[in-house]
Amino acid sequence: MNDMRAALYDRYGPPEVLYEGRVPVPVRKPGEVLVRVHAASVNGGELHGRAGKVRLVTGRRFPQRTGLDFVGEVAEVDPTVIGLRAGDRVWGLLGRTFGSAAEYVSVRPRQIAYAPGNVTPTEAVSLLAGGTTSLTSLRDKAGLRAGERLLVRGASGGVGSVAVQLGKALGAHVTGLASAKNLDFVRDLGADEALDHRATPLADLDRYDVILDTVGTEHRALQRRLSADGRLVSIAFDIDRPVRSIGRILGSAVQGRRRVRFFSGNPKHDLLAELTAYVERGDLRPVVDTVRPLAEIAAAHRALEAGGVRGKHVIHLV
Repeated sequence: MNDMRAALYDRYGPPEVLYEGRVPVPVRKPGEVLVRVHAASVNGGELHGRAGKVRLVTGRRFPQRTGLDFVGEVAEVDPTVIGLRAGDRVWGLLGRTFGSAAEYVSVRPRQIAYAPGNVTPTEAVSLLAGGTTSLTSLRDKAGLRAGERLLVRGASGGVGSVAVQLGKALGAHVTGLASAKNLDFVRDLGADEALDHRATPLADLDRYDVILDTVGTEHRALQRRLSADGRLVSIAFDIDRPVRSIGRILGSAVQGRRRVRFFSGNPKHDLLAELTAYVERGDLRPVVDTVRPLAEIAAAHRALEAGGVRGKHVIHLV
């Protein structure tokens, strides 16, 4: 086992720069676990990375990799690692780097947890990044309480589709903003209301106790739709106007509780284990849009960029 298949690109650009190539299998470092990847998904941050919109972070060394989350099977375990053995089914995220769209990843035990046993790997991975982000946003950052009114902007996407379900599991009244063709999908996820984002100006919305924004624009307009004790959590900023967008987020701190709560997720074992419990209890169900082989990674990126997604585009590796 010297090399493996992986999604690569040799320059920044459109989805067509992606291809299936071969790279060395990662060398498991002391204290790490080598995982054979069964499935990964495509996330919005990977599109920005591939397009070169965050090249100050990703740099100019090529080929570069893509993929953030993974579900798979433990292939090798460092002898010092307790509680894991070859054959265990696990899921996890690489953190603030890319490379899970490949046959193997080598990670620290804190980056993984046992995967849910009641769903397949391709189903599980559709809940992974969106689930950890939703748990952090709604429960930890916003402190969403039963009976409160929650608005999810981008309710049919990879994060929004999980946030709608989690909001209901936490006892909230959930409204989802999505495209017209996805309104029935959002209602089927459990939303009490589903509104067409093109036909519903933000200024015409009701007031909400918590707003989860997955788009990253028009934060001021969203803040105006908050109740007196409302909280706005954004998981994105305007990638085309990053300085101004981030400046507004930071500047919102003067507004106290109505400030924009922004974070970049890097979940660890405990949060992943909690997400496993939510899935195994049936509080969260898979949200798979399409499943493609690794060779079609460019098509998966192209489909996500086109919008109108229902859940996740998944890459199947086994």
